[in-house]
Amino acid sequence: MPLVWGLSVAGMMTTVILISGLGRQWALHLRRRREAKGKPLFSRRSRTVVGIYRRFGMVGIAFLTPILFSPVGGTVIATQLHVPRWRILLHMAWSAALWGFAFTLLAVKFSHLPIFDHYR
Repeated sequence: MPLVWGLSVAGMMTTVILISGLGRQWALHLRRRREAKGKPLFSRRSRTVVGIYRRFGMVGIAFLTPILFSPVGGTVIATQLHVPRWRILLHMAWSAALWGFAFTLLAVKFSHLPIFDHYR
């Protein structure tokens, strides 16, 4: 069980490190492409994300990343909101540890169910 949890955390943090390093340039490129096409800068989804950020800060974005945004999405969102890289890494690390533990525990606890028999 600790190996699965560790690999889950390592996978998410590898993604976060890569995207947070490359994310600023990539996000700027996507924003320029969007503006060039004449599309509105803010959509319903982006307004919702900004609302979450204003209400809960980076803690809220990090908490919701594994279940709503994915590690790539959550990191891009944090980068777009100009959160310092060290804060992104800090909050995504505890989020990865928390959710990795929760998902690993659920997988181990329910692995005996018949629905998982064809994987054995």
